[in-house]
Amino acid sequence: MDAAALDRRYVWHPFTPLDEWEAPGFRPVVVAEGRGAVLIDEAGREYLDGNSSIWTNLHGHGHPKLVAAVREQAGRLAHASYLGLAHEPGARLAEALCHAFGFEDGRVFYSDDGSTAIEAALKIVFQYFQQNGAPERTRFVSLGGGYHGDTVGAMSAGQSAGFHETFGPLLFKSEGVPSPGCYRCPFNQAKPEKGDARAYRKCHWECVGEVEKKLAEVGAQTAAFVAEPRVQGAAGMIMHPHGYLEKVAPLVRAAGAKLIVDEVLTGFGRTGTMSACADEGVRPDLAALAKGLTGGLLPMGATLVREEIVAGFRGGFDRTFFHGHSYTGNPLGCAAALANLAIFEEEGTLSRIALGGAVLEEAARAFWELPQTGDIRREGMILAIELVRDRTTREPFRSEERVAHRIGEIARGKGLLTRGLNGTLFLLPPYCATREELVRMVSVLRDAAEEYFRSRG
Repeated sequence: MDAAALDRRYVWHPFTPLDEWEAPGFRPVVVAEGRGAVLIDEAGREYLDGNSSIWTNLHGHGHPKLVAAVREQAGRLAHASYLGLAHEPGARLAEALCHAFGFEDGRVFYSDDGSTAIEAALKIVFQYFQQNGAPERTRFVSLGGGYHGDTVGAMSAGQSAGFHETFGPLLFKSEGVPSPGCYRCPFNQAKPEKGDARAYRKCHWECVGEVEKKLAEVGAQTAAFVAEPRVQGAAGMIMHPHGYLEKVAPLVRAAGAKLIVDEVLTGFGRTGTMSACADEGVRPDLAALAKGLTGGLLPMGATLVREEIVAGFRGGFDRTFFHGHSYTGNPLGCAAALANLAIFEEEGTLSRIALGGAVLEEAARAFWELPQTGDIRREGMILAIELVRDRTTREPFRSEERVAHRIGEIARGKGLLTRGLNGTLFLLPPYCATREELVRMVSVLRDAAEEYFRSRG
């Protein structure tokens, strides 16, 4: 059997309907190589990587500095337990992350991915209150549509029924507040002007008022407010009005709760700055990092925690945080992450993101020619095009129509790999993508959308 046949026989892929994968005649793209913003299949065909390999690959596939860092580290130490042992890459990375994300007074707890980084944050906050005089603080508040991963705690903290409804009986109950997405805000019906994705008016921050009401309702039982800052990825790239988190953070503080931010998607420049939280002028109590942490080279997660919380775990063996993973603090991942941070400095990555984001936004104006385009959103190098059945009423396509998926299939045939959700198309290119590659990505995606709707009549 070749790789495609072996895969179809023995592999179970995430978020993938088995009936489609096993359908007669279906053959998956078997990726053999990656160079820059391009992936190459077993037959040598090239595809633009329009979603940075699920939002992880920042500087391009095969970046020599990342590869060299891992190769060098592997020659010295590939792995050692982090239970009662330490190593230099882990120590240096913790220092670098604390400085890069404004946690100079804090510490880093390593894990394996975004889900585990959030899981650790939830458990840290819960245990902190249990052993520091406020055991009643057991409830978490999070944004509508929030998605924080697929471990049980991460699912519980989210509000993503489409992904997690099946597992309802397994989850602890969390409290939801409306997502502050402007396009579908029930309070603000201003229309996006063509060519200006942020042209919403008459906003009175009712979404902030909803948070204030919920915190008052939950009261002294509130443990933490959990949020993806600026952009909610798996909710459909819902983009928040600038200033939202800045207004919400003081409400969380006043309620005596902790602020947990999920920067798994937004961290490491994806929204245009190293930290979406910092751009809001917000100082969270805990921050979860993953995806771009190693530049897309190796799986790794990190939870940044303020020293005030860490101090609550001192005072005896019974106050220890009994949580961890076999590959916690893996030296190879740490080496890749250190090289990733160095690339930001050495290659002026944030400036490149600003230029690339502007190119995406300009190129995306062509989508307004499609009558099904309802909204175009862009933050840093994240582009989202929300397609609707009716632009005037904003009636969405039904999720079972899988519009974004079908358009993505057409785009794949045209040399672009990307993955949207329901009726919303996404582009999150690697930061190394050239102007020509970025324009090509948008153009192919638009052509694919036009072809899809033309085929429907």
